[in-house]
Amino acid sequence: MKRLEQKSVIITGASRGIGKGIANVFAGEGAKVLVVSRHEESGQKTVEEIRHAGGDASFFKADISLWNDAQAMAKAAVERYKRIDILCSNAGIFPSSTIETMSEQEWDRVNAVNLKGTFLAVKACLSTMKQQNYGRIIMTSSITGPYTGFPGWAHYGATKAGILGFMRSAAIEFAPHNITINAVLPGNIRTEGLDEMGEEYILKMERTIPMGKLGKTEDIGYTALFLASDEANYITGQSIVVDGGQILPESPEAL
Repeated sequence: MKRLEQKSVIITGASRGIGKGIANVFAGEGAKVLVVSRHEESGQKTVEEIRHAGGDASFFKADISLWNDAQAMAKAAVERYKRIDILCSNAGIFPSSTIETMSEQEWDRVNAVNLKGTFLAVKACLSTMKQQNYGRIIMTSSITGPYTGFPGWAHYGATKAGILGFMRSAAIEFAPHNITINAVLPGNIRTEGLDEMGEEYILKMERTIPMGKLGKTEDIGYTALFLASDEANYITGQSIVVDGGQILPESPEAL
């Protein structure tokens, strides 16, 4: 039997990159996946690919930084699949801007999508999960912020560290209702966004990783799958780094 057979899953930011990788893994394990994104064309393409592979998926357009959209997303999942068993709060943006040149508007937008959007997605699904006395929440954080820094990503790093602070208090609040909440912290994963940074950047990053290669979106998908499965029933408020050992070396000489 597949590990997520007939489970109802919401995945935000699932039209591309890590979210799409999670959606493919979960659908392959029998889940009914609600693909959520602001980008309808690429979101529908993800749904078509899942269905072509024999999975069950549908699309819902939403801007997760807006409370009305988050509520509508949760309502759509219940209407289509009767439950919300799993939420993968993955949507995020990472425009590059130094602190000196960063505008207040850019800071606010990154926080609205990455951190506020996580809060709104979780809040929107919470009442249904409490009624079920069951829920699994998996959030996509990052090594950037909680462990590392990178010039131009101060706003991004702040949100990804903030997600972990939110998670720890949420875990205590949700535990009496059989709802777990955990986070995956990806390192450099080969996505469309990373490809846009150029081959030279990718080669430089590979040289900083002990395993000598970038991760795949499926690597994050399978980690999220574990946290959503019965095997992780007694794990909450925790984070798992998936980075090929990237944060381990204390200096370049260690490699």
